[in-house]
Amino acid sequence: MGIKKSRLLNRILMYTLNIFLAVVFLAPLVWMVVSSVKPEVNIFADMTSVRAFLPISGSLDNYQSILEKGEIVRTMLNSLYYVTIMIGLGLIVNSMCGFALAKLQFRGRDFLFSLIVALIIIPLESIILPLYFMIFKFKMLNTFSALIAPFTANCFSIFLFRQFFVDIPDSLLEAAYIDGASPLKAFFKIVLPLSFPVYATVLILQFIEHWGDFLWPVLVTDDRTKTVQLGLQTLFTAPPVHYGPIFAALTLSTLPVVVMFIFFQKYYVQGIAQSGIKG
Repeated sequence: MGIKKSRLLNRILMYTLNIFLAVVFLAPLVWMVVSSVKPEVNIFADMTSVRAFLPISGSLDNYQSILEKGEIVRTMLNSLYYVTIMIGLGLIVNSMCGFALAKLQFRGRDFLFSLIVALIIIPLESIILPLYFMIFKFKMLNTFSALIAPFTANCFSIFLFRQFFVDIPDSLLEAAYIDGASPLKAFFKIVLPLSFPVYATVLILQFIEHWGDFLWPVLVTDDRTKTVQLGLQTLFTAPPVHYGPIFAALTLSTLPVVVMFIFFQKYYVQGIAQSGIKG
């Protein structure tokens, strides 16, 4: 009887903690969405009470205001364009590299994998100056290529793919090789159809990371190629500053990430579980 009570208590504590953490993490998001439908005067008047999280006297005027300007929509489309191309190319490049490191035998493979893992810890700030000079030398400034080319290959994505592919039975590939398939054909015909969870995981991680890019786009884009984070920044710096439309713009810019995670969350959790803990 004592064991049952202990298990029940542990379960209650676990659910209580999870609910508390959910409230903590969701509260800013809820406040942002609710504020986006409030008149500006009410946003700050309600901050000291629970009314901050209630859409009282809500309207879509803030959304109409921000959409009429068109800036946020244009920058969101710019970000969606370059992020889609970069991630699409990256899924191919990084997965093929991960497959080679996991299933092909060649000299220096283990050293190369160790080097890729080591490069994960290098921050962008430490290489941003030489990277900028390279983009300048190749005359790619103020183009979408400057946003796409440097980050298509990603060390962490290669690591995740490699860890996932290691667990695929070698017997499947050996059977394909006996039937005359090349490693490339075996990858596309056998490995790729079995690997949707890790592809979904990399897709979500890369989308979230690059959708929020700010420092690099500041250096290499102009008004024509400006990304969504730069578009949001102009709302804070170009007078007059109206916080109602700002919250509406922030909500719109958050929607793609939330929608993508909702659709792929099942495969995201599965991919993380199967990719991140193997040796």
